[in-house]
Amino acid sequence: MQGRTRGEKPLILSTITAAAGAVAPAVGSHIRFEDLGLHPDVFSIGFFTLRWYSLAYIGGILLGWWYLLKLLAQPGAPMARRHADDLVFYATLGIILGGRLGYVIFYAPEMFLHPLRIFRLWDGGMSFHGGVIGTSIGLILFARKHELNWLRVHDYIACCVPFGLFFGRLANFVNGELWGKPTDVAWGIIFERTVPFGMVEPARHPSQLYEAGLEGIVLFALLWFAFWKTKARYDPGKLVGLFVLGYGLARFTAEFFREPDSQLRAFAESTGLHMGQWLCVPMILGGAYLVATSAKRRVRVESIAGTQSVA
Repeated sequence: MQGRTRGEKPLILSTITAAAGAVAPAVGSHIRFEDLGLHPDVFSIGFFTLRWYSLAYIGGILLGWWYLLKLLAQPGAPMARRHADDLVFYATLGIILGGRLGYVIFYAPEMFLHPLRIFRLWDGGMSFHGGVIGTSIGLILFARKHELNWLRVHDYIACCVPFGLFFGRLANFVNGELWGKPTDVAWGIIFERTVPFGMVEPARHPSQLYEAGLEGIVLFALLWFAFWKTKARYDPGKLVGLFVLGYGLARFTAEFFREPDSQLRAFAESTGLHMGQWLCVPMILGGAYLVATSAKRRVRVESIAGTQSVA
């Protein structure tokens, strides 16, 4: 361009720098994820690798199993302790199959073009909403096999699920995945490879930890209070309704701080909500219905585990 003076170039560069700073949050004082020393793998021996995500599933199932036995020891249990082993098998199968198929259907339908990828569970990709559907089907089959009230069985299992949710979200954080939107809050974290190569990595909301708190700690506290401090377990559907409603609201809220899945970014921009939020809408409505109608389903409960009946 003709007529440019010597001072124009530094002025232009400073203007561009200032504009970039206005768009991206400052990152100088934020924690870098790489400095936390976290790694997805616990250890590797030859071809075998144990990942934190796998431990999260195992830990959630074992701790949930232990807590379920505590719940079954209380008056009015819908099944006996002897049922617990069989129940865990059905629930685990439902979690794995439902979670994986749900991920493929809701988030990665292109996998149907390469069916073998569906079975590569070690590559990651599980949907909680799909896991809920799979687990529910498994529990219904289990209840029919043992002639139990399937809705009350769901009530007790719902109280145990937050353990797995908490560990799962912590594993997401350790993996450095499912990070949040750019932010300038003091606790923002700079994750790796969140933007194209060459661009400055912004500090982001640690949305995995938000979800661990809401879906794990808060939801567990809600269900703990309802089970131990009220008579909710005698109203079929109330506990599972509280779980479904509580999870739906927690996930719907947390998604506002989370980046949408890269393959569904256009979907989120066109609809105004993330796929996870849309999937939570029927959960919120269904959970509210179960809670509102639970008192009508209350009948005299004959304890399976003991001799005491509860009106």
